[in-house]
Amino acid sequence: MKLPLFPLQTVFFPGETVPLHIFEERYKVLIADCRAQARTFGIPVFIDNTLAYGTEVQLREIVNTYADGSMDVVCVARQVFRVETFEPEFGDKPYPGGEVRFLDTVNDADPDLTEAVLEACRELYRLMDLPFGPIRREVFGSFTLAHKMGLSFRQEYALLQMPSEQQRLRFILEHLQATSTVVADLNRTREQIEMNGHFRNFDPLDFEDFKLD
Repeated sequence: MKLPLFPLQTVFFPGETVPLHIFEERYKVLIADCRAQARTFGIPVFIDNTLAYGTEVQLREIVNTYADGSMDVVCVARQVFRVETFEPEFGDKPYPGGEVRFLDTVNDADPDLTEAVLEACRELYRLMDLPFGPIRREVFGSFTLAHKMGLSFRQEYALLQMPSEQQRLRFILEHLQATSTVVADLNRTREQIEMNGHFRNFDPLDFEDFKLD
């Protein structure tokens, strides 16, 4: 499938809302074309000076249009794709485009693994003293909280490429458990630092049976 392309140095996951500020002339044309033709476009991830994977998005709304023609738009991310070909100009259009191949996704989520991920999320948020809102399990997936788990840009990009839901959930669980360990250690260190210089009660030691080794 051929798509207009809007490369960005960020990762968008299927199902999420994508707010964009459009100011380059070529991408103003892209948005106008997608609106007029009711077509989707792709946002391939620009990383290490390459374009390999990205997400198809659909224009939902043009929220604001400014005097210089720049726009605030809202899109919805749909499917993950791999870039097969890239053209700096898409036919007679000024914006890029190319051939993409959509990834086949495997919905093999395990209920116990899903619950473990949710519990690990709650624990991390508890350690960080952050509110963790209610989650509807029937719509929860690996991409639901992907931007709210402290994943690095490279970790998000790696997650995007995984076709298996179970594989993504395991990846996220390992990250959450490792992060919780680090946060818990930092919290203990902070408590020790805060106690430094304060009077503390120490239990007296009994030296009656004390012997030198």
